[in-house]
Amino acid sequence: MNMENVARIVRGLAVDGVEKANSGHPGLPLGCAELGSQLFFSELKHNPANPSWPNRDRFVLSAGHGSMLLYGLLHLTGYDVTMDDLKQFRQLNSRTPGHPEYGHTPGVETTTGPLGQGIGNAVGMAIAERMMAARFNTENHTIIDHYTYALGGDGCMMEGISSEASSLAGHLQLGKLIVIYDSNEITIEGRTDLAFSESVGDRYEAYGWHVQEIDGHSTVELAAAIAEAKADDRPSLIVARTTIGKGAPTKQDTAGVHGAPLGPDEVKAFKEQVGLPQELFYVAEDVKDAGQQVKARGQQLEEEWESVFQAWAEENPKLAEQWQTYWNLDLPADLEAVLPQYEEGSSSATRNSGGEILNALAKVVPNLVGGSADLAPSTKTHLNDFASITKDDFSGRNFNFGVREHAMGAVVNGLALYGGLRPFGSTFLVFSDYMRPAVRLSALMKLPVVHVFTHDSVFVGEDGPTHQPVEHAEALRVIPNLDVYRPADAQETAQFWLSALRRNDGPAAILLTRQNLPVFPKPEGWSVERGAYVVVDADEPQLILAASGSEVSLALEAAEKLTAEGIAVRVVSVPCRELFLTQEKAYRQSVFIPGTPILMLDVGVGSGWYSLAPGQTMSTLTLDDFGVCGPGAEVAAHLGFTADNAVKKAKELLS
Repeated sequence: MNMENVARIVRGLAVDGVEKANSGHPGLPLGCAELGSQLFFSELKHNPANPSWPNRDRFVLSAGHGSMLLYGLLHLTGYDVTMDDLKQFRQLNSRTPGHPEYGHTPGVETTTGPLGQGIGNAVGMAIAERMMAARFNTENHTIIDHYTYALGGDGCMMEGISSEASSLAGHLQLGKLIVIYDSNEITIEGRTDLAFSESVGDRYEAYGWHVQEIDGHSTVELAAAIAEAKADDRPSLIVARTTIGKGAPTKQDTAGVHGAPLGPDEVKAFKEQVGLPQELFYVAEDVKDAGQQVKARGQQLEEEWESVFQAWAEENPKLAEQWQTYWNLDLPADLEAVLPQYEEGSSSATRNSGGEILNALAKVVPNLVGGSADLAPSTKTHLNDFASITKDDFSGRNFNFGVREHAMGAVVNGLALYGGLRPFGSTFLVFSDYMRPAVRLSALMKLPVVHVFTHDSVFVGEDGPTHQPVEHAEALRVIPNLDVYRPADAQETAQFWLSALRRNDGPAAILLTRQNLPVFPKPEGWSVERGAYVVVDADEPQLILAASGSEVSLALEAAEKLTAEGIAVRVVSVPCRELFLTQEKAYRQSVFIPGTPILMLDVGVGSGWYSLAPGQTMSTLTLDDFGVCGPGAEVAAHLGFTADNAVKKAKELLS
């Protein structure tokens, strides 16, 4: 197949899609048409009829603004992306949104937009490939053996997250990861030398990557570079020198072609220059035929793989059963039975009990894997009975992400996107800011990821305000589709780990304490599954003390003092506000009785708590300023988080 003809059609589709939408980014699709055509028509092992085939090569368009390149290639190679879809580019409810969205368009492996996140996702996918190969390949049968490709631009290479992720990839010698760098030396503001003059290739060589440089408009050079990359046991960077907007007579190689339609006159001149008819969304017959050949070849590849898979399954029935467990994300029916038991009156930091619970669950959930950004001794997330992932052995289950919170979030998302694994990552809550874009994307993509954040309040103490989260829990709670769990003791922590693992349509964030918390008495039949529940009740309560996490113990202490003074108090634990707000009105009003004043206790910013019971009289004992340095208990007292102050606030509210 003449790839120049394919590239010409890819360019025409991109120009027409952007022009019809009167919105979009034609620069990258025009500049990378040869790269994309060679990949999708010749290099990728994929079956367009089955985008979820487990042994397919993965392709990540990290520079997601160039989405018309991907959509055009998906359409031409036989994915379920129709011509009508291309014509609806960037329109409401279309399957071709402005940036690729996972689960929305067949063939899109991840949601990209924030530059560099896709590089991190690709690193996670490449790690997952090695992990699944280590678990399921046998001496006689290889059922996992494929490559992960990513296409990124100058912006991806400037972003810090790609540096973190690529450093980790080099350390782990991910030889089946191939990143193509669209080096066109143009950004939105102008030429890259305004702000970027480093040698990216030298940087990647220092990371331990195999680096090549090619003419990005030569499919012959790209094919040779990919062959050389596959022969090397290091991850590979192919620096492809391209011209942004190639073919646009007056706009190519300018910043103006990055993110705006060419305009009617330029489109006409462009098509004349590259030899395309003026017909909109034109596809030549030979390119249609080539696309059908790609689809047929993909079906044959999967059929051949299926034959090997069946032979493997017959020879390894226990492995085959585990394969299904992995890919279906199945959990044992009696998961509760393995949980540690915590007696009332005992005391422990929820980071400690959380670690015990995690380790107990890991023994019966074989695809539960994860790690920490160099904080496992503090977050207590090391899986004690299992090895760590290393460049020489991917059979382990612990990750040492290093001090790389940005990359950890993206890599964990990549592990989940790959399929079959239940990944978690952990760090201090105050550093959730460093990985917030990845947390947001895990929620947007509905990934079954668990983000473990410990040291969840000013009770951290002596490390001072730089390490004391104040606004961080609230910042996480406002992310749609993210369940934020802040358990009040070890028993609640156990229930929330179960909830997190049972959720397959989105991520959870578990916020855990550094300081010890007592396990308090619970009413019969208690459960956290509805987000809030009554811990202590009274006949006709005059006041409701509500609290989250460690402040529930404070609320219980204050309630005792108020009760001793003859004030009837109900205490409510609200460990997951998001879950509670999704409950029916009757349940919410059964917890927060209409007409009964509420005092909310939370060592963090308080604005969001007024959503618990709109219209009711409510006051908060919260923290809307930074913390201070000192022993945790002294810091709390200094900031007013004592039972006596809670009692004072309650009386003020009642008066």
